[in-house]
Amino acid sequence: MRSTEDSYLHKGLRKQLVDTIRQKGITDEKVLNAINTIPRHFFLDSAFAKTAYEDRAFPIGEGQTISQPYTVAYQTQLLEVRPFEKVLEIGTGSAYQASVLAELGVALYTIERQKPLFDANKNFAYLKKYHNIKFFYGDGYEGLPTYAPFDKVIITAAAPDVPQKLIDQLKTGGMMVIPVGTGDVQRMMRITKQENGSLKEQVFDNFSFVPMIEGKR
Repeated sequence: MRSTEDSYLHKGLRKQLVDTIRQKGITDEKVLNAINTIPRHFFLDSAFAKTAYEDRAFPIGEGQTISQPYTVAYQTQLLEVRPFEKVLEIGTGSAYQASVLAELGVALYTIERQKPLFDANKNFAYLKKYHNIKFFYGDGYEGLPTYAPFDKVIITAAAPDVPQKLIDQLKTGGMMVIPVGTGDVQRMMRITKQENGSLKEQVFDNFSFVPMIEGKR
């Protein structure tokens, strides 16, 4: 059962959360404003309503989690999105990250491989406010070649390597943000597709994500 009321208490907790992630180094005010706008407790069972604004991940079923708000803000800040850019997200999950991107005005195409999570998002009333999100059920490793090329790609699961098919779906000058590595810890990377087709790779902090899995179920 999801919460549907956004009280003064929730708004106050959200402001505290924004202060916390600002102190951790998030500087993009547009990203912080999106976090402050979105009622994160709507994305969790009502049992989590009071703890939803702690800066940590929570289980959402199907072995998946709603990401830590700091992680969402970190990836979003690295992606440097601008309004009306076409963005591909791999791993819709709870759709919290998708909502943050939608608040920033992008045209978002998001893929989820878990049918129960995909179905839950299609029926999630709050998400209907975002006419700039298109939801897809499919294999994230395949991307969405029909809708390519994309200005930006964000991957919200840990890939052992950078998926070539997703690089191919990036525009020249486009950027991908992806956690790369096996095991419990991955390095956050930002990859920019250069004019000559080469890739500029930048390596950032360590994070821990659920693994990116091929196929759909």
